[in-house]
Amino acid sequence: MKAVVMAGGEGSRLRPLTVGRPKPLVPICNRPIMEHILVLLKRHGITDILATVHYLADEIQAAFGDGSDYGVQMSYSMEETPLGTAGSVKKAEAQLRDGAFLIVSGDALTDCNLTRAIAFHKEKGGVATIVLNREPNPLEFGVVITDANGRVERFLEKPGWSEVFSDTVNTGIYILEPSVFDLMEPDRAYDWSGDVFPRLLDQDLPIYGFIMDGYWSDIGSLQQYREAQEHLLAGRLDLPIPGKLSVPGVYVGQNCSIDPRANIVPPVCIGDGVKIKADAKVGPYTSIGYNALVEEEASIDRSVVWDSTYIGSNANIRSAIIASRATIKRDVTIHEDAVIGDRCLIDVAAVVRPRVKIWPDKLVERGSTVTMSLVWGSRWRGALFRELGVAGLSNIEITPDFAVRLGAAFGSSLPPRSRIVTSRDSTRSSRMIKRAIIAALLSAGCDVLDLRSAAVPIARHFIKAAGAVGAVNTRKLPGNTRVTLVELFDSRGAYLSKAMERKVETAFFREDFRRTDPDDLGVIDFASRAVEEYQADFFNHIPYEENSQRIKLVADYGYSSLAAIYPAMLERLSIDSISLNGFNDAKLAPRTPSEISKHIGNVCNIVQTLGYDMGMLITDEGERLTVADDTGRVLSGHALFGAICLLVAKTHPNATIAMTVTAPQRLESLLTKEGINIIRTRADSRSLMNTALEEQVTFAGDERGGFIFPEIHPGFDAPFSFGKLLWMLQKTGAKLSEVVDSLPAFHLAYEQVRCPFEAKGAVMRRIGEESRDGERVELVDGIKIYDRNSWVLVLPDAVEPLFHVYAESDEEKESKSLANEYAKKIREMQLV
Repeated sequence: MKAVVMAGGEGSRLRPLTVGRPKPLVPICNRPIMEHILVLLKRHGITDILATVHYLADEIQAAFGDGSDYGVQMSYSMEETPLGTAGSVKKAEAQLRDGAFLIVSGDALTDCNLTRAIAFHKEKGGVATIVLNREPNPLEFGVVITDANGRVERFLEKPGWSEVFSDTVNTGIYILEPSVFDLMEPDRAYDWSGDVFPRLLDQDLPIYGFIMDGYWSDIGSLQQYREAQEHLLAGRLDLPIPGKLSVPGVYVGQNCSIDPRANIVPPVCIGDGVKIKADAKVGPYTSIGYNALVEEEASIDRSVVWDSTYIGSNANIRSAIIASRATIKRDVTIHEDAVIGDRCLIDVAAVVRPRVKIWPDKLVERGSTVTMSLVWGSRWRGALFRELGVAGLSNIEITPDFAVRLGAAFGSSLPPRSRIVTSRDSTRSSRMIKRAIIAALLSAGCDVLDLRSAAVPIARHFIKAAGAVGAVNTRKLPGNTRVTLVELFDSRGAYLSKAMERKVETAFFREDFRRTDPDDLGVIDFASRAVEEYQADFFNHIPYEENSQRIKLVADYGYSSLAAIYPAMLERLSIDSISLNGFNDAKLAPRTPSEISKHIGNVCNIVQTLGYDMGMLITDEGERLTVADDTGRVLSGHALFGAICLLVAKTHPNATIAMTVTAPQRLESLLTKEGINIIRTRADSRSLMNTALEEQVTFAGDERGGFIFPEIHPGFDAPFSFGKLLWMLQKTGAKLSEVVDSLPAFHLAYEQVRCPFEAKGAVMRRIGEESRDGERVELVDGIKIYDRNSWVLVLPDAVEPLFHVYAESDEEKESKSLANEYAKKIREMQLV
């Protein structure tokens, strides 16, 4: 059997290590990753090997030549332009048409039993076999689910936690029949998991999954790269380590000079020609490259040091990576997860802080303390964007220097002279962060329209009115006054697409920022008429009717800026209102459930005391709404959402309403009978907004008081939603309490279950396996399992180590029992 080694990748996530070297040549224990793969292939009798190359292809060809040094026969297929994982193999079709062939990544580390995988492929007789691995955190991989016979039923590339339905992931190792080439055209880009395998499934051609027992790592990050060295040294995978085993756990190359007084702590790998002087300490879990020199009393612990590197006396290196020909002088301290690029010079007594990355050929002057990456990026956290944007502790994680880098990344991802709207809440920390972001946007050549303090719905609406390409809003995170949230919007007022977020994230981590000529810097203007534009559009969609029934209202503005404009707008809708908490102070705004409950409770008391018709509370800088009806009853969650849905059905015939997967089935049934088209979305706000924008939806909402009428903009808008509610009540002549009373009872239950991230995928797989027979399963978001009169939804949280369990049935007791049953299952599955 022939093998194809995919060696064309750039390895951008391993920068600065891969600035001048392709990822397959990055060493693990002094042997390039791709050499480990060649050793593995030869072990399993595969010696006819084709390598597909693109990035720094000459380097790979020079390193491996014709393969004779490794006991194999090498040939190469050059991609002039990237053709994708499958397109690059299609280019070499002529060499692979004579039988089944194996594909393996040249930049992943594995000791997979390829012989067993090939035997499995032959036994099953499928068109393709995907080698699978159990992965505790499957977010960065393609998740695959198979039936009891090993046949692939479904897969999904790089899911979010809510989409994870298994912990079984695609390793990028495939055994394929030549017939797969018939699905591709020459010189076109194709991806195996994104294009070819879905076509095979669509045509009902058999794809099988072989679950490997050994070790596999795609070495997708610098941390994983260093961990791979530790795993190989610790014996977690069955691959040879170069060097002679002098004492257990100590592998030493040829022509080394190690002083007897040096302290070598196993396991370590020491390359050819290394010199280690007296009282130096090396190890444990350390790899030293060829011809390195370690001076007296230097200490290297859990680190990777490449070839021809100098480590000065009393230098202290902890859990770091030092690339080739770097010079680390005496008394230098390099902290954990720092990376020093090729040929860098770190002068005497300098300190490199944790996670700092220094790109090749840089000089750090003596005595310096390097706190940020020099020229190119540092990865401050696992993921920059969360559900709503970028969030972190105010002035601890989200600092002005962090904000400058974020603003520069966003501005650099847009064309020069792009117009950006900026806004904030009234807190001092948000003002500080917004100003730092503005400075960075100007530096990148973007023009800024600053709204200063503004409600989020007004900011979203103004983007389109101003002809801007996007916006940045800074505020306190809903529910937590200690956390700052920075939201990035596109030209429609929606959150950035995932593709754009990745572009911004890449620029942020690499610090790949555009610096504009001083004569071309952006300009800043203070936005005018944003409120007037919003009001005009508001009344264009909610027409004033002079003879409308006047409604008496108690309005709590939650210390938002809307208090300055909304009372006059209500008056135009024939509303007599009393305003509470009507000055702008985000520090006092109700955010936690207890604070919101206290505010709306006060509103209810006033409504009942004065005999008013309604009460309302606006929270989250104008995004979310809670209402009290004429009886003083608090309407929130599904009750308020259901009431608005019913009013939409009566005033907008044949409307389309979007609701999340957590909304009651009984509400959907009621609305369907009223002639309403229902679209179910994932439970997160972003998905609801995207659906509202893209599917011609009349109304969308969730159970937390976030409501969308896309006619004005695609985001949550409490003032507009409440205006619509009032208009629909006036139009129908109904009281809100009457509408609520006409709704069916919603017997919903909810439980929250703690679960480590590494166990989430396994839990989802087991729940999916248990629910296959005799039950309808829906995978819109998490796993939703239907019975005849009930359903339960198991939803992994995207950010926190926990599961959300929702259930609905005919009786409240039964719903609670169902939620409790699945919560118990999740707890038990974690222990397996």
